[in-house]
Amino acid sequence: MSRAISTMFAALAAMILLALGGTAGAAPGPRGEILWDSYGVPHVYGKDEAGVFFGFGYATAQNHGDVVVKLYGQARGRAAEYWGASEIESDKWVLANGIYERARAWYAKEPASFRANLDAFAAGMNAYAKAHPEALDPSVRQVFPITGVDVMAHGHRLMNYVYVAPQARTMGNADAGSNAWAVAPKKSASGNTLLLANPHLPWAPSQLTYFEADLNGPGIKMYGATQVGLPVLRFMFNERMGFTNTVNGILGATNYELKLADGGYLYDGKVRPFTTSTTTFKVRQADGSLKTETLELRSSVHGPVFTRADGKAVALRVAGLDRPGGLRQYWDMGKSKSFADYQAIMNRLQVPSFNIVYGDREGHIQYLYNGILPKHADGDVARWGGLVPGDTSKTLWTETHTYAELPKVIDPPSGYVQNSNDPPWVATYPQTIQAKDYPAYMANNGPMSLRAQQASHLMADPPKITFDDFVVRKLTSHVLMTDRVLDDLLAAAAASADPDVQAAVTVLKAWDRTVNADARGALLFEAWARRFAGPNYISDANYKVRWDAARPIDTPYGLKDPDQAVAMLKAAATEARASYGALDRPFGEVSRFALGKVDLPGNGGFGNLGVFHVMTWSPLKDGKRTPVHGETWMSMVEFSTPIKAVGLMSYGNSTQPGSPHRSDQLEHLSQKTFRNLWTTRAEVEQNLKATTPY
Repeated sequence: MSRAISTMFAALAAMILLALGGTAGAAPGPRGEILWDSYGVPHVYGKDEAGVFFGFGYATAQNHGDVVVKLYGQARGRAAEYWGASEIESDKWVLANGIYERARAWYAKEPASFRANLDAFAAGMNAYAKAHPEALDPSVRQVFPITGVDVMAHGHRLMNYVYVAPQARTMGNADAGSNAWAVAPKKSASGNTLLLANPHLPWAPSQLTYFEADLNGPGIKMYGATQVGLPVLRFMFNERMGFTNTVNGILGATNYELKLADGGYLYDGKVRPFTTSTTTFKVRQADGSLKTETLELRSSVHGPVFTRADGKAVALRVAGLDRPGGLRQYWDMGKSKSFADYQAIMNRLQVPSFNIVYGDREGHIQYLYNGILPKHADGDVARWGGLVPGDTSKTLWTETHTYAELPKVIDPPSGYVQNSNDPPWVATYPQTIQAKDYPAYMANNGPMSLRAQQASHLMADPPKITFDDFVVRKLTSHVLMTDRVLDDLLAAAAASADPDVQAAVTVLKAWDRTVNADARGALLFEAWARRFAGPNYISDANYKVRWDAARPIDTPYGLKDPDQAVAMLKAAATEARASYGALDRPFGEVSRFALGKVDLPGNGGFGNLGVFHVMTWSPLKDGKRTPVHGETWMSMVEFSTPIKAVGLMSYGNSTQPGSPHRSDQLEHLSQKTFRNLWTTRAEVEQNLKATTPY
């Protein structure tokens, strides 16, 4: 057989394998291959960097195609054209902020090598859609082909206009949460660095859904997770280092309230005209036809202008719109070869938000209050986080803080750093940075949430931490709020002759103070705590001692009004009987990990109760509640030789209808166990389900 004919048959075989989704043991394709393990995790092996991106794009389409392709359509500002009138407001937001056009410009500014990576990720998605059109919802197929600009636009929209400048904040409607730990060798029992990645976001499939993947190529090893549709891992580790993120709410955007006058707006005592233009977009009608609508665009010196439901004109100014390199920065962070290299990459300051926690084999740990933050002459978070007067140039910021000016903690004497979405000042304890040394608008000086206090105690209290203990501490379901008030409540209630109060006391005395599935009393305590600390459990007004910056991880505590607290207990008992049928209903009978055909006892609770193992539950329906938000991706790593790594993707690693990986990890979550993460090719091959050459 001639070489040409042999090559032709080999190419044909590769195409057939690709169309079939691949089979175990298949030969790698010309660019690489994806090894799929038994949990639906893609282990991508690319022959070059672009080949890694191609494989990751292909895997993204296979596991999350319907969700991601719709996100790309939204980032184009063409969602109403594709899916109808329900997407009009989404399109208006994208068009008014120039998201897609800016993404096009950002893409052009990237180095040719990274443009090739973005293009390859898009090409991987296109290849999957071509090979498996039947696997994608018909409504999303019209969005193809995907381009590198689409990938950039989605990242831009997510980072700058979901996290930094969410539409709801500008439009006046009314956050997500996470945990992160890094333990240095001096506090680790083994002498090895430990790292926890533990983001909490909504469970319903969306732009905030996480995707677990393993990316391998020449000089590339990255295991971790990212939000679906992003071409890079935002939570990753390898044999040498790792990093994770938590939401920090840095004020990278400002909403300016304008004073309208004579068809324009007042600015420094004069009327200025708006800069105006029009654009059009299409809306799909019920009969499938398209209707063209016109959008009038206005902007001021601050930025694009929007009219809120209350009639106020608000201009939005977003920092970092001149910094296209956020995705590339994450990619390069994962490729860094030393702590000094990592620091140089972080100094680019292209990622617009997030606390970022780092640890490495050499023993370095870091907490960074990362973000692109405008500089102001004065003012605090309350001033710059609300509506700011837009009628004077005195409030118009033009500069942003440098990396050197941001709060950070590096290799602290305590031996650990942590963050649970709180301000940066207690990133370690004893504190090494103080709010007084930074501008007041940088971040509030408390109060510190009970979840963050729990995180601090879990790290600060033990002198040394083993890897096993690290895992156990992550899973703790102890309710810290009970340490602050429950003994006082029980003492105050002891004198009551009310039978409901006494019945509640009996239950709470016997309760183990956890939100584990078998806990009897947790639901009753929740009902009381909602009355005591408000519906979100955050008010400290009813505590005897309120939160104190001088004692940040040990306040608040006590009962300001014991009689009132006892009255709240009686009301909580009435609610618990009505809602749950008993005061001591087991927590997991009501709180269920239910997805599809899987329905298991739940655990984990509201973070503001001081629960580190977080689960935010839906309202009751038919006597049950299910997760709305909480534990999603979890990974715990010890940088030993070889590394130890365990983790879980709580809701599974695929959102595609019919996928077995939508709920196949819920049993682990219910039993509070973790998977060993298969980080080597040998481990993957022992747990191999399919191979996709490409």
